[in-house]
Amino acid sequence: MSISLEDALNELAPQLGGKSTTDMARLSGGASQETWAFKLDDGAGNLQKCILRRAPGGELREQSSTDIQLSDEAALIKAASAHGVEVPSVLHVCTEVDGLGAGFIMAHVEGETIARKILRDEKFQTARANLARQCGQALARIHSIPTDNLPEILPITTGTDQIAKYEEIYRSFNIPRPVFELALSWLKDNTPSELKPVLVHGDFRLGNLMVNETGLAAVLDWELSHIGDPREDIGWICVNSWRFGVTERRVGGFGDLNDLLHAYAEAGGQSFSETDIDWWEILGSLKWGIMCMIMYEAFRSGSDPSVERAAIGRRVSETEIDLVNLLEKAGQNA
Repeated sequence: MSISLEDALNELAPQLGGKSTTDMARLSGGASQETWAFKLDDGAGNLQKCILRRAPGGELREQSSTDIQLSDEAALIKAASAHGVEVPSVLHVCTEVDGLGAGFIMAHVEGETIARKILRDEKFQTARANLARQCGQALARIHSIPTDNLPEILPITTGTDQIAKYEEIYRSFNIPRPVFELALSWLKDNTPSELKPVLVHGDFRLGNLMVNETGLAAVLDWELSHIGDPREDIGWICVNSWRFGVTERRVGGFGDLNDLLHAYAEAGGQSFSETDIDWWEILGSLKWGIMCMIMYEAFRSGSDPSVERAAIGRRVSETEIDLVNLLEKAGQNA
């Protein structure tokens, strides 16, 4: 007979250096995985905040073409920590005998992930001034992690691979969108030369970054990590959808791209110009637009009838406006 999640954590507590656990609560963050907060009690009145990240219901699922297993995600976080990337400490990777299902336990990191607060609250004024530079440093460290020792199951994907993948998805809906057609054509005609593949975080943006009053506290959610082009991560955080209304700041709504690129190069990354990132920002905007189409289809078909899916699906038109602006700028720079 299976035991409850709370009982399983209590039985695991000695392996984590405690006597028992308390204050377990499900957190709202995390669209694809469960996130639970709890405290580890050492029996002497000392409580350590911890986070359990696990698969829905704890059930191990089949490896997809875009995301990795939680045990591999934990291995990536450990590798990132060893290379100076701000990440939570991994305390335990769950095994079958733990009764928790597929997942891992991390130390809690204090900070904020909600973009609206990070971009607008006075509390994060200093953080906003530091974040672009800190993101550049973090990305340089991520991209320098030797790939030889990483999980072999990590997907390998280039920009060309992604164009083919997302075009196939887009065409499967049979809903022609002239702006998407134009973007696909431009991306194919202007594909940059491939660089040496590196570890790519895959979803490096506000929402997946823990931020405190001084700046970057931790890089979270590594489930879309893969081997690819380093410019992909830089272009993704520049996508207008991830500026959350602060459109004048190209990097995440909080910073300037030149500051990120300068810090990236100083921390050991390659030297890129702002125009080197343009193609990847356009690709990122197109990808997100097609992802929004996927969200709406999930709502329309009833496979996920949540209001969230419908609301995100509505944002397809926003990405079309972004793509028109980006393509016009690219034409002016040609």
